[in-house]
Amino acid sequence: MNFEQLNTYLLSKQGATFDYPFDEKTRVYRIAGKMFALASEQQPIRVNLKCNPMYALELRSLYEGVVSGYHMNKKHWNTVTIEDSDVDEETVKELIDHSYDLVFSALTKKQKALLEK
Repeated sequence: MNFEQLNTYLLSKQGATFDYPFDEKTRVYRIAGKMFALASEQQPIRVNLKCNPMYALELRSLYEGVVSGYHMNKKHWNTVTIEDSDVDEETVKELIDHSYDLVFSALTKKQKALLEK
């Protein structure tokens, strides 16, 4: 998976947008203003994703390409290396879905209703 494929998949999530609040290289992907992913085109391509704490520990033990979130809450975020990694494309997509679903489930009814329009 290259950066464009990653970006396309992240933006395919309902209501997903991105901005650059930290610097001109790091994209922050959001739904209803809440972060669900951070990514950069810098090599190697990596993405920070929100994760259930127990699942995060399991993933870190299974994959060399999954580590605690860089510059993030280590309990709730993982950094996933995309290129030259033992994490396959299908797993990356599943982890993106998991991150999105965690953030979406925490939205208010009003925020969810606005996204579903």
